[in-house]
Amino acid sequence: MTIRVLLADDEPLLRMAFTMVLDAQPDMDVVGEAGDGDEAVRLARRLRPDVVLMDVRMPGADGIEATGRITRSHHRTRVLILTTFDLDEYAFAGLKAGASGFLLKNALPEELLAAIRSVARGDAAVSPRITRRLLETFAHRLPAGAVPAVDERLHRLTPREREVLVAVARGLSNAELAAEFRLAEATVKTHLSRILMKLELRDRVQAVIFAYENRLVHPA
Repeated sequence: MTIRVLLADDEPLLRMAFTMVLDAQPDMDVVGEAGDGDEAVRLARRLRPDVVLMDVRMPGADGIEATGRITRSHHRTRVLILTTFDLDEYAFAGLKAGASGFLLKNALPEELLAAIRSVARGDAAVSPRITRRLLETFAHRLPAGAVPAVDERLHRLTPREREVLVAVARGLSNAELAAEFRLAEATVKTHLSRILMKLELRDRVQAVIFAYENRLVHPA
């Protein structure tokens, strides 16, 4: 399968560099380039890319707004946020908007390629532990005050699936989940797939955010 990638960055030289790296891969094809968030949304609608590599600071609609618009309208398109620091507010806002992960702007080419391939196959491009650290860093942005109404989707989960969801939100990897629940990793993956399907979520990152927002886990 060829991964169709849309680049969204207001710096032409950066887009050129990314294009050179991606087009050199036999399984990737840069199908479009956008210089701002509005153009990224328009091109995503027309080109239906598998992955959008999205800068956050752009004129007009920024990358966060564009991410939300794309992920709400095109469920199969995944977004990778480009950010400067792994624990900054842009990474947090990008994940909240529906991104499947974030990537540091100074990442090595092999890290960029691995992240794109990861989100293209439905995985997240950021570990659950990093996601948890990010959420705890910006815990003040999560719902607070009175206990929120229980999301009706939670009732779709079996007791075991709910336990697995909480463990994922704690930052456990598949291998650690298998050890904790004394399951084969293949069984863990099956549980995760069912959890995402029942909760109508895109990936593990969104599952962690869902668990925090619904008070299944709390910031340390």
